[in-house]
Formats: sequence, C-alpha cells, structure tokens
Amino acid sequence: MTTTHNVRVYRSEENLAREDQLAHKIASVATDPVAIEPEVEEMVINRILDNASVAIASLNRGPIISARDQALTHKPTSNGNGSALYGVDASLAKVSPEWAAWANGVAVRELDYHDTFLAAEYSHPGDNIPPILAVAQHSGRTGADLIRGIATGYEIQIDLTKAICLHKHKIDHVAHLGPSAAAGIGTLLGLDTETIFQAVGQALHTTTATRQSRKGEISTWKSHAPALAGKLAVEAVDRAMRGQTSPVPIYEGEDGVIAWMLDGPDASYDVPLPEPGEAKRGILDSYTKEHSAEYQAQAWIDMARKLHREHPEIADPEKVDAIVLHTSHHTHFVIGSGANDPQKYEPTASRETLDHSIPYIFTVALQDGEWDHNRSYAPSRASRRDTVALWHKVTTSEDPEWTRRYHSVDPQEKAFGGRAEITLRDGTVLTEEIAVADAHPLGARPFAREQYIRKLRALADGSVADSELNRFIEAAENLSSLGAGELDALNVTASIDLATGSKGLF
Repeated sequence: MTTTHNVRVYRSEENLAREDQLAHKIASVATDPVAIEPEVEEMVINRILDNASVAIASLNRGPIISARDQALTHKPTSNGNGSALYGVDASLAKVSPEWAAWANGVAVRELDYHDTFLAAEYSHPGDNIPPILAVAQHSGRTGADLIRGIATGYEIQIDLTKAICLHKHKIDHVAHLGPSAAAGIGTLLGLDTETIFQAVGQALHTTTATRQSRKGEISTWKSHAPALAGKLAVEAVDRAMRGQTSPVPIYEGEDGVIAWMLDGPDASYDVPLPEPGEAKRGILDSYTKEHSAEYQAQAWIDMARKLHREHPEIADPEKVDAIVLHTSHHTHFVIGSGANDPQKYEPTASRETLDHSIPYIFTVALQDGEWDHNRSYAPSRASRRDTVALWHKVTTSEDPEWTRRYHSVDPQEKAFGGRAEITLRDGTVLTEEIAVADAHPLGARPFAREQYIRKLRALADGSVADSELNRFIEAAENLSSLGAGELDALNVTASIDLATGSKGLF
C-alpha cells in the first residue's frame, strides 16, 4: 500500500533526520529490490518504442542536429563502453553517457509527441529513459537492469508530480525530472541508499529553472530543458559515486527549494511513495500521445476530427460566430486564451509556440480532419487566411467541473478535455464534449503494443530501413533477455544522411 509522506520546511536548528528527508525516502524507494510486475515491463517496452519513434522523426530537425553535433565531440571515457545516439550507427560512433542523455533527450522531446502524466504538476516521464538508457549502455548493464531503472524513474517523477505543484511558482516541471532520473540511474547501477540520496539532492539543486521556456514566444530551448535535466542527473550520480555530497535537506531546508521556490516556509505537501516491498507501478498511470502536440490538446484534436466529419460547415469562418472551449484551469491558462499570450494567435509564431496554442490546434484539426506532426505546423498552413480568421474566433474558458475532474484521483473520472460550444452565424449552437483522448486507456481507441509499433513504423518510414526497424522492435520486445553489454541493440541506425549544423565551441 502506498505511503504518504508529509513534507514541510524545517529550521536548521530542528535538525531533520536524514531518513526523514524526502530525498532519502526517494533513495530508499530506488534501492528497494521489489520485483517488476509483467504489465510494468510491458509498458516500459512500449515507452522505449515510443521514444524511438518520435526521436527518429526528429533526426534532422535543428535542435537535434545541434545536440547531436555537440555530443559527437565528447567521446567515451576509458571507464565504460560509451553510449549510442539515435540515428547513428553505434558500431561507428559512441559518446560519453551524459552527452548521449543530452542529445537523445532533445530528440525525444522535440516534437512534443511522447508520454505524459498530469496532476498537481505536469510531466513527460519518458524523459527519464534517455539518461537511464545512456548510463545502462555505458556501464554494460542488462535489459532487466534497465527495466528496473526505468520503473524507478517513472515512479519517482509521477509521485512527485501528484503532490508538488511547480508551475504555480513558475518553476519548470523538469525540477521533478532531475531527482527521478538520478534515482532511476541509482536503481540501474545497484547503488546504495546514501549514494542515491546525495545524487537526488544534487540533481534537484541543479535542475530548478523558470517556466519562461514555455511562456510567450516559446523557443527551441523547450526540447533542451528536459535533456539538460537528464544530463545533470547523470553528472550528479557520477559525483555522488565519487563521494561528493549535496545540499541537505534539499527539499525541506529553510533555504531550500520548498521554502524559497515553492509554497514557502509554511508549505506542506503529502507525497505518495511505494512502501517497502510494494511494486513500482507509476508508469501505468501515464499515457502517451497519438498527436504531436501538448497533451492537454490531445482530446481536443480528437473532438475536432469528429466535428470535421459530422459538421463540415463549421470549418468555414464565414459561418461561425464564436467557438468557446470550456475546460480545466490548466488548459485555459497554459495553452488557452487565459495565458494572455498574443503569440498563441500569431501565424508567424514558432512551432514550439503553436503546439502550446489550443485555439490554433483546434482550428487546424477542425478544418483538416487530421493532425500531422509536420503539415499541421507548416508556416504555410498557419498563415492560411481562412485558418487565421477561424482561429481568432476560438477562445477558452475555465469550467470548475472540468478543473475538478482534471485533478481527480479517481482514474475513472479524471479528464483532460472539456466542452466545445460553437455558435454559428444563423444562431445555431452546437455543443460537443470529450473527457479523454482516443488513445487514453479509457479512450475510444486505447494505445496498446500494436498502436505503439504502428506509430513507430509511420514515423520511421523513409528514415530507417525495414530490416533495421524490425531488428530494433525484436530487441525491444525481448528486453528482459538482453544480457550485459547488449543494450546497444536498443539504438536505431538511420538510413538517411544525418545533417550537421553550425560549428560551436566543442
């Protein structure tokens, strides 16, 4: 049974015992040798497939080119085997693990197209996989070791996300990723509790950044932010293994993260963590994306596709007076008109900005009846006159009931959608509701292994040879059987030329 740990700020003279600190409790979860349940192993494999699919689709996009070029200048040390980069033949080139975590982390996040968990905070727990896999390859671990490490990474990030809100204080959600990735690496390597405790503290201390990366004109840094957290987690583990210590207590200290970055000296959080001997099932609470867009847009895309089929007339801005999307607080204020970001209505906005604009996303999906990770974001698509006209008629509004359902702990009622109210010029009002995306476990077409592989094949088409893709899928599906030093099989070599970019310092 999950145990809830109360976390608050302590004055230095209160001398909070180490074993009572949240970072130590996280480390204790990481060192618990509980068995991996079959459905958890299956989902770990699904998410390895999912990460590869979106990384392959990004191989020659600017941020990935830059990160890959940087990584390739950092060769492996003599203390390990090195780590593979998506798209690069691992028999020809490997890099130091922290740089593989960096480059592969950027590739996984670039299209905003992999898994998500939403609660008190936002998260993309698949971001744990690049740093944990990189260390696993470098250190010659087994597939079973990797599964255990990834299960820990997901568990810790999801548990922190359930309890501690970061965005309210404009702190980016990667502050939960640094500790979770460090904990996952600790599990992978079989480190002791004290070492993981120090690594978790260092990882948190170095990964607290502001949310400006997701506000206003959103830049290419959005895909780099979680990659940096993964890289810093690898480095934190390395330092901790060498006996270096971290600020203590990092969460609860009077000058710590909670006191000065979050709810302040009177804060109180209840963090759920598995009790000793309890399976790490957190990954099963997360869900992936069918569409390349912010998760809170997934259900709205599915609704728009349905409306496109059933009411094609509403794609014409001349026939529409207004479209109001009644939704949760998070959706309204983060990707909706409640954000008060004029860039969300700007046809020349960056892709990163448009994938955080539900007015834009809903409009294009409504007009096209589809959502494509390239076509839907093309500048020519965003600037189409009829699209701009309809787009500017779409607003969002917070509905307390949808906010309540967003935060519900009951998976049967937890929802990420809302109600669309479309007023036509002739006075007709159309309404449509959707609670969860079609691909959600409770959706119209839940994702299972078949859908993950279909997504992978679609995104890899033209970039990876069929034989190579089949080899990778077989290796992933037999993950627990991969022996020590065999995890390079989880890399995918591209059949296309990989672009290079401008020179930097390295």
